[in-house]
Parts: sequence; C-alpha cells; structure tokens
Amino acid sequence: SRFINLEMNLASNTINDWSSFCREVVFDAFFSQPRKIGGPDKVVEIDESKFRKRKYHRGHHVEGQWVFGGYERGSGQVFMVAVEERGRDTLLPIIKEWIEPGTTIISDFWKAYDCLNDHGYQHLKVNHSLHFKDPDTGAHTNAIESSWRAAKASWSSSGRIKRHIPGNLARYMFMKRCKELQLDRTKEFLRLAGLMYNPC
Repeated sequence: SRFINLEMNLASNTINDWSSFCREVVFDAFFSQPRKIGGPDKVVEIDESKFRKRKYHRGHHVEGQWVFGGYERGSGQVFMVAVEERGRDTLLPIIKEWIEPGTTIISDFWKAYDCLNDHGYQHLKVNHSLHFKDPDTGAHTNAIESSWRAAKASWSSSGRIKRHIPGNLARYMFMKRCKELQLDRTKEFLRLAGLMYNPC
C-alpha cells in the first residue's frame, strides 16, 4: 500500500512538472516576442475582464486578476495579458506591443483608450450602457467578450488562481492559434520547445 501511494505521488509530481513545462514553453513563445495582430484594413476588438477563482462560500474573499486582450476579426487571433491596473500608462504600451499601427481598434468607452487616434490607430467605440452594437458605425466587441467566456470556461477553478493565470493565458492563446491556423498542436508545441531550448 505504501509503495502504491509513493508510486502515485511520483506520478502526480511528474504530471505537475510536465504541466509546468508546457506552460513555460507556450508562455515564452507568446510573451518573449509577441506576435502582433492587426494592420491596415484589419479590425481588432479590445477589452478588459476580471478573472477570479469561483466563489463557493458566501462572504469569502475571492482573489482576482484583471486581464487585457484583443481579438483580430477574420483570423480569430487573440492576445491576453494579465495587468495590475487599467490606466492608459499600462494599456497603451501593451496595445503598441501587440497591435500593428493602422489597425482599426474597437473598444468600449473606457477613458484609457481615448488617446488611440493620436498613436496611429483608427478608433471606434461602443457605449455598452446604451447598446451592444453602435447603431451608427456598427461597432461592437462581441468577439473579444466571447473569447473571455471561452478562456474562463476552459480552466478549472485552480487555474484562476492569480499566480497561475499568465501561464494559462498563454496556453489558451496557443490552443486558439493552433485551431485558427489548423496547426497540429503536438508538432507546434515541439517546434516551440525546440526554439526555446535551442543551444544556438
């Protein structure tokens, strides 16, 4: 019995180690050199969402993490970045890092986005307090909002613990990219692992 328990513990540790390795590979692939989305004639929806562990007990404090992200229409490519606050000084550098100049960006009326027209982007806004889709421009952020739901649904409750969120965001981005580009996930993961550990 003791041997079986030891063997099971070793197996559990191995699984945890492998999971950590997988998150490390995809995190490095997506965040060390971000792949920009958008560009002229492209539309990217941006938004922020709060990720938090499910609340099981009333009155129990639930730790949360703000995440900022974007969705490129047409390609379905996404980026999602954990942030500590949602001011312009935080979000604008992320937008420049992940979204090509000349992109049409659609957002809600959050004040941090008011400067986008001054930084090489075409900015459309939708006032969610009035409607989901702007009646004049047709602007909406339905796709990025759907991506939030999909990302959250793909994680267990423990996956929403704050320290696990960056790695799980990278995993979601990896899975989404493979799906949209019809890549073999195993081959793509091994390619990324090779790039990360290439001694050259």
